[in-house]
Amino acid sequence: MLLQGLFQLILLLVFLLFILAIVLTYVKIIPEYQRLVVFRLGRAIAIKGPGLVVLVPFIDKGLIVDLREQFIEVSRQTCITKDNAPVDIDFLIYFKVVDPMKSILEIRDFKGAAIGIATTTLRAVVGDIELDHVLAKREYINEVLRAKLDEVTARWGVKVTAVEIREILPPRDVQEAMIKQMAAERNRRAMVTEAEGKRESTIRVAEGDKISAILRAEGEKQATILRAEGLSTYLNMVNDVAMKLDSKTLLLQYFEALREIARSPSTKIVLPMEVFKLLAPLEKISKLIESKSEEEEK
Repeated sequence: MLLQGLFQLILLLVFLLFILAIVLTYVKIIPEYQRLVVFRLGRAIAIKGPGLVVLVPFIDKGLIVDLREQFIEVSRQTCITKDNAPVDIDFLIYFKVVDPMKSILEIRDFKGAAIGIATTTLRAVVGDIELDHVLAKREYINEVLRAKLDEVTARWGVKVTAVEIREILPPRDVQEAMIKQMAAERNRRAMVTEAEGKRESTIRVAEGDKISAILRAEGEKQATILRAEGLSTYLNMVNDVAMKLDSKTLLLQYFEALREIARSPSTKIVLPMEVFKLLAPLEKISKLIESKSEEEEK
């Protein structure tokens, strides 16, 4: 009895494990970013998910397809440009599955096929472009590769969203020539900038000197006008005062001037003729005084 009970217990455990294996194999929980392509007896019948999906045991088979955007890293490829210069290019391919059924039925190894098409297209595109343009037309090459891949992969239920060239490496001698060219260009720009700075500085200094000269001329003009006006006013005042002077006052002024001249160490004094004319009244006065003195003596 004990052996029979133990055997029944083992059978029950095996049965439970079998049921659990069936449940784990044929009951799926599909997340939002995945879909389950269901095959029944080898025929694709439906796309299921997201959520709980129950398959018919031993009849149905499910393949999970990821709908998220993915990328393929294409290793460095050597291409020959139009002017026979070898360049090494590596790039990334970004894609996403838009039709899970086609992505399973139409292509076995999508990544391998995409890399093959991308490399052949890349060599064809680069072969029609010269080296200088290859370095400058990165966006053009990206767009051509994306369009070609998208055209081919559309029948596989896959959408190529972008192609990005990561690095373009020309030959070492070309790199050295490019470095020298860049250094020469930087030196040229520095010299041009310095020359423009000097020219701008010279122009500004000249403009400053011009403005300064104009201001000085204006100042001298105003000063000359003011001096002329002051001199004119002075002469008018002197003229007004002179008009009011009589001969006696002028004679006294001459005497004052003569006295100042006489104080000088010079031994010769030059008198203007006008002084003698002004002395005529004094001569008359002296004659009158002499005549009166003679009359008194008589």
